[in-house]
Amino acid sequence: METNFSIFSIASCFQFSLEAFGFPSPEESQDWFSSSSTFGVDKLFCWMCAHRNWLMETAISLTVTCLKPAEASRLYDVLDDILEHCFSSLYNIWKNLQFWQSRAEGTNAQKAYFMICERGPRAFFNGTVQLMRQICRDGFSLQHVAHDASCYIADRITILSYLRNHLAAFVAQVFMKTDNIGTDSGNDLQNPLPSLLVALNGLFLDLETSIYELHTTLNMDFHHRFSFPLFKKLPDVNKEGSQWTSCEIGDAINLLCQNFHKLDSVISIIVLKHRKPKKLTRYWLKYTCGAIGLSVCSVWLLQHSKLMGSNDIENWVREAHNSAAKFFKDHVQQPLISIRDELFATFRKRHKGIMDGQDVQLTTDSLRRMLHAFSEHTEGRKFADAASDEEMFAKVMFRYEKELRHPVQNLLSGELARALLIQVQKLKLDLETAMLELDQILKANEINFAVLAALPAFFISLLLLMLLRAWYMQDTRAEGKGRAARLQRRLLVVEVEKAIMQYQSSVDQGHVKNAESSFGLLLYSLGRLYHASEKHAKATGEWLALRQDLLELGKPSLPTRDKLVIASRIERIYDCLLPSSTRL
Repeated sequence: METNFSIFSIASCFQFSLEAFGFPSPEESQDWFSSSSTFGVDKLFCWMCAHRNWLMETAISLTVTCLKPAEASRLYDVLDDILEHCFSSLYNIWKNLQFWQSRAEGTNAQKAYFMICERGPRAFFNGTVQLMRQICRDGFSLQHVAHDASCYIADRITILSYLRNHLAAFVAQVFMKTDNIGTDSGNDLQNPLPSLLVALNGLFLDLETSIYELHTTLNMDFHHRFSFPLFKKLPDVNKEGSQWTSCEIGDAINLLCQNFHKLDSVISIIVLKHRKPKKLTRYWLKYTCGAIGLSVCSVWLLQHSKLMGSNDIENWVREAHNSAAKFFKDHVQQPLISIRDELFATFRKRHKGIMDGQDVQLTTDSLRRMLHAFSEHTEGRKFADAASDEEMFAKVMFRYEKELRHPVQNLLSGELARALLIQVQKLKLDLETAMLELDQILKANEINFAVLAALPAFFISLLLLMLLRAWYMQDTRAEGKGRAARLQRRLLVVEVEKAIMQYQSSVDQGHVKNAESSFGLLLYSLGRLYHASEKHAKATGEWLALRQDLLELGKPSLPTRDKLVIASRIERIYDCLLPSSTRL
């Protein structure tokens, strides 16, 4: 999982050994062969990443004995595989530890439910029988079952924690031993490869001792899977000397490879025995109930199928199809067609209105002529054309009030009927004016009404987009996208800071084993953070700076204070590791 970072890590350990192995860069081969000074770890990281293929294909003969470059490059591959598989094993241990720790924090009822219902059918029946016996003997109580669950969970947490710490210490020792061998090769040794092989073989033997202690302390029965001693020792062939033959070095690398595969097998067996139950095992009860329900439904369907001479299923399918088609037509197709027709009809009929301005103007001109004629008739003189309509209408109203004093007489022989008709014309003009203004308002808001008619479809589309986005962002792994994945990456930064502080605390207290374990967990956390943030940092253009900071954190010689400053900067600065500002 953390292959890239393991390549960079082992590259830093080879910062001196590569000189003695005879692998310069194409451009600086003369300078590198002639210089015995140390190189920066960051330079070697970049060199190993960019020149790995070149290293494998164009390496020249070594400067000591008759060692072939293929042997050195093969050793590099073996070390790379060791770190890669160790990181993978640490990840598997971490996942199982998380599960058991979450179960350990549960209530007694949750622990009892796990012991009885989440460990498979056999555990279910055995736990049920044991619970019934306890109820008959002491009455109903979950304390005994919860106590057994706590012991069961605690044993797995203890074993996995022990294995994680010693495996992390092994990773740190490989890292540090290789770096120390490289340092010594720059000063004393002519060929550091034999010393490195001897040191690595010693690390495997030390790890075997730790596994044996785990086996004896916790009475773990693994004799049917593997037996001690686990790893083979190097033969007595001048192990401390610097002049090894090519055959001896090849045999040592083969033995190292065999020990590595044996280690991977042993760790897999231990983790397999103490891993969390599979998903099928944890939810077997629900799956069983579902299977029973499915079986009952199958029998019921079989009784109504053609196999039993019944046409019920065909009739139900036909009715369901007709109902679904009718629902789709009435509630999806027709509303969408109506919205489409309304939208297009709205823009096709924009030139049409309820009332035309020309009609209003004709009514206005007619009323003005009627007022003008009435005023001239009642006043007995000619009115000017510039007289306002308000002035002439005031005279009509004055005469109308006067005529109303004798309504019957004036209706037949006076001007009362004419005044009434003028008022009717005025009322018609007011109505037409109001209708014209209303028509203008409707025309101005036609687009608003069209959008309002399309709102249901818009909200449905928005809901579908939100569901699609939620499905796309549901990846909760640190490598994924979304708020949950971003949170996982920030938690990895927290793990890095914790490992740094634990390492320094162990160094201050003189606990060498704990310090090695903390440094190995630091390398593991850096590897996970490297792998999780690479794609996102490249997308934001921050990868070069973030990568350099991660490599700086992996330097053993960098002071803890500086590492904490870098970790704090990583958490605050880089966009791919910042907390999400939006929520779904």
